[in-house]
Amino acid sequence: MLVLFETAAGYAIFKVLDESKLQQVDSLYKEFETPEKANKIVKLKHFEKFQDTTEALAAATALVEGKMGKSLKKVLKKVVAKEAHEQLAISDAKLGGVIKEKLDLSCIHSPAVAELMRCIRSQMEGLISGLPPRELSAMSLGLAHSLSRYKLKFSPDKVDTMIVQAISLLDDLDKELNNYIMRCREWYGWHFPELGKVITDNLAYCKTVSKIGDRTNVAGSDLSDLLPEEIEAEVKLAAEISMGTEVSEQDISNIRHLCEQVVEISEYRTQLYDYLKNRMMAIAPNLTVTVGELVGARLISHAGSLLNLAKQPASTVQILGAEKALFRALKTRKDTPKYGLIYHASLVGQATTKNKGKISRMLAAKTSLAVRYDALGEDTNAEMGVQNRAKLEARLRQLEEKGIRRISGTGKALAKADKYMHKSEVKVYDPSGDSLIPSTSKKRKLEEIEVKEEEEPSTSEVKAKKRKTAEVEGETSTAATEEPPKKKKKKKKGVKEPKVEEESIPVTQATEKKKKKKKVKEEED
Repeated sequence: MLVLFETAAGYAIFKVLDESKLQQVDSLYKEFETPEKANKIVKLKHFEKFQDTTEALAAATALVEGKMGKSLKKVLKKVVAKEAHEQLAISDAKLGGVIKEKLDLSCIHSPAVAELMRCIRSQMEGLISGLPPRELSAMSLGLAHSLSRYKLKFSPDKVDTMIVQAISLLDDLDKELNNYIMRCREWYGWHFPELGKVITDNLAYCKTVSKIGDRTNVAGSDLSDLLPEEIEAEVKLAAEISMGTEVSEQDISNIRHLCEQVVEISEYRTQLYDYLKNRMMAIAPNLTVTVGELVGARLISHAGSLLNLAKQPASTVQILGAEKALFRALKTRKDTPKYGLIYHASLVGQATTKNKGKISRMLAAKTSLAVRYDALGEDTNAEMGVQNRAKLEARLRQLEEKGIRRISGTGKALAKADKYMHKSEVKVYDPSGDSLIPSTSKKRKLEEIEVKEEEEPSTSEVKAKKRKTAEVEGETSTAATEEPPKKKKKKKKGVKEPKVEEESIPVTQATEKKKKKKKVKEEED
């Protein structure tokens, strides 16, 4: 068995002397503890040294990509082809397939071969003669630097770093501009406070302040190139009746310098935005068409790279940027957020509050497809992004208009609308209300009313009956105990006697007769 071993200095081909040792993978490292033991297992057959770092970089790049370089092809033809019956042990299975296809050599790759490569690397200085350790380390360091520089330069994953840096700088410029403009308005407002109310545009305000300086110069200065005629007239009128304080020339010069800085930063921000727009259309055209260049750049920046964003599912893309709200909702068991950075897309902004959640979910799904097409596809056109945006706009119109048409499961044919079924309660018309002839006579109705009145006595009558029964019960109790009648108490002045109703008169007469009869019986006894 032959072993192909790649080093920073060149290609080495070893011949395995004792193949039985390879079967003991776990204890193979014991056979390579010293260079003497290692030489008993493997022996160097051929070493092809690289001429310079460029050749070493080309060979290393080809090995990383799983290809066979020119120098490797020469070595294999010169050495290994003579012993075609021998198996060639390699460290990369993909490279073995290429060698077998082009040179018709049987290649082998297994865990035992990987362990053998590791053991050879540990005793490489003793196995390869004529290669000083210092020279080998220098070659390894130079090849590592060259390979890293090559990967950084030509890697497609690193192109989007420009977008990440540009969108971060754009956000920083916006914050600084807001701070500078706020400071400028507050500073110059002490001298000319009315100007801030007349000119609302920040850039026009800074340009005007930089041109006029002191408010006394407004009358003699021409502002037609900066402001419309109506606003210019208002500025001149406000300067004549201004209530601001007087400031020195040194103060005005510092304020002018600040205004110039604001104008310069604004111009650079416009230039940076154009650069970002062009880079986004070149790297991720479908993403740019779907959500816009600013939202797309922020999504890439938040994910880290275009490839990382392509690996995210649509549900993650939808709430990307709202992680804090998501975990807070999960912790408190409340509703999770419906959108993150994707909320600033124009399609979500056009939708009503009711439909924002639906549109953001659909937009996230289309965005995920667009990102994968941009990151992993070979074409660089934006046809898919245009089609997806047209579908989303049509769906948005359908939701806003509340149409009857519904998209079927296939997404191509239109499903039939369900049959309309009226589910409200049906009220039956009562024809008896149309008749003018009464169904019952008036006399019968009067009789029914009188019967009801007799059956239901009034509350006053019920109260009177209760009083009478209470008095009768009291008299019977006194008679049973045979107590002498109590003296009548004198009536107090100012106390009125309770009025007795007319209906209770016959009842009191009956009680008086009973009392007289009882007195007569007592006298006889």
